[in-house]
Amino acid sequence: MCYIAEGRAGACDRYANEGGQLVRLDPLTILENRARAGSEERLVPFLERDWDGDVIGGSQQFVTAIGAGTTYPDYKPAPFIVASEYEGADMVTVVTEGIFSYCGAKVKIDTDRHLGSECAAVRAEGEVIGHVTTSEYGSQMLSLGGVNHLTGGSKKEGRVTCATLLALCNGEAVDLTIDNGAELTVQAGHAPVVNGQTEERMRVGCGSATIGMFAAQWQGLVDEVVVVDDHITGVMSEHQAGKVIGWEPTGIKLLGRRSTPGRYFQVAEPGTGWGGTDLTDPLAILGPWNPKLARPGLSLLMVSTTGEHAAYYELDEDLRPVEKEIPARLLPSTRRIAENCEPARASVLFMAGAGGSLRAGVTQNPVGLTRSVQAALTRVTVGGAPAYIWPGGGITFMADVTQMPKNAFGYVPTPALVAPIEFTLRRDDYAALGGHMDHIVPLSEALQGVPGRQSDHILSGRRAAGRAEGAPWPVTPLGKDAR
Repeated sequence: MCYIAEGRAGACDRYANEGGQLVRLDPLTILENRARAGSEERLVPFLERDWDGDVIGGSQQFVTAIGAGTTYPDYKPAPFIVASEYEGADMVTVVTEGIFSYCGAKVKIDTDRHLGSECAAVRAEGEVIGHVTTSEYGSQMLSLGGVNHLTGGSKKEGRVTCATLLALCNGEAVDLTIDNGAELTVQAGHAPVVNGQTEERMRVGCGSATIGMFAAQWQGLVDEVVVVDDHITGVMSEHQAGKVIGWEPTGIKLLGRRSTPGRYFQVAEPGTGWGGTDLTDPLAILGPWNPKLARPGLSLLMVSTTGEHAAYYELDEDLRPVEKEIPARLLPSTRRIAENCEPARASVLFMAGAGGSLRAGVTQNPVGLTRSVQAALTRVTVGGAPAYIWPGGGITFMADVTQMPKNAFGYVPTPALVAPIEFTLRRDDYAALGGHMDHIVPLSEALQGVPGRQSDHILSGRRAAGRAEGAPWPVTPLGKDAR
């Protein structure tokens, strides 16, 4: 339905008119069974003789769906249905680029800083494209995209949502703002930037966990320790870890809602200060000390869950904390907190539902594919990257975009994302689910750029890319290693 002038590309930048022929612009990407070495990739035309056309095994090359084309309007078989052999097993991989209106990204941002309240709107270019969801241990979570933002709002909202998802999934940096919250720059696999400050580390644990981990290392060096945290602030002398090792009570009083001994909730409002709170002065969470237990000269260390903030105090004659330089004896413990914090990074998981339409490219009976995936007979990969399949109905999956080759995603002006998806299973299982057996081509032909007989476009070339380090080889039969 697109009209493309001679020598021009279409609106989606995926197809062009070259001499009256429809040409797929992105090269078909072949995954090689080698660890990816940086960004090293090779792009060569099809049918050149430098490719070994005699290769028929599936243990070294894997035809991904990147650059393969789609089956739209969906009545025809997938662009590539490839036969290969893996350790004596006859395998089939069905390769297609899916057009996903029902898709989005789950973004994990390693930081203790408050980004925004749960359900707060996340915006790009002023348009709402998602929301803040539940925090996880040491991370803030965003849910971006989805069919409502792509199709249910204004034309600009859909366009901006699609463009932002495309950039995120292709590994580019995007700028986001959260209503009544932070400004972010997010890029998969890189440290997030919050309000202009690059995050360096995620927390070692909550305040209570930090007390438990390092209690013995503080014993005998300081009289009291408070680990400030937005969620669970820990107090050494009251905490069970302190009790077990014989820590003496100090008479400290903490403001906030006491949970179990030594664990306090809601000591301050969320923010970008100490331990993800709005505190710039940690003493604000302390009440008056109990004179029956406290004494002048009592020492107090207050520290955050990342070790980024730390301060040392001693009580004066009126039992008021007076800040002093942190003694050398305590510096190793604060450094130990910091070194136990993992580097902060942003993680982007593409999430989508493989619906009724693209399944017709695999089998004439689409529910057969769904049941095969649910029964773990069929492995689902996204550009060769492993996918997590959600339990329950349908084929709902997530995949880490950093495990895919570069520029794995495209778009159509619907708006919707175009994502590679591959279904790999044993040949006899493929026949049993009613697969398009007449359209299977040997891997050797696929490597030379011979698409399935139903294709109506020309492939521009092929690209070789290494697999992500540690990722399972996608042709491995699922029944061989996991169910």
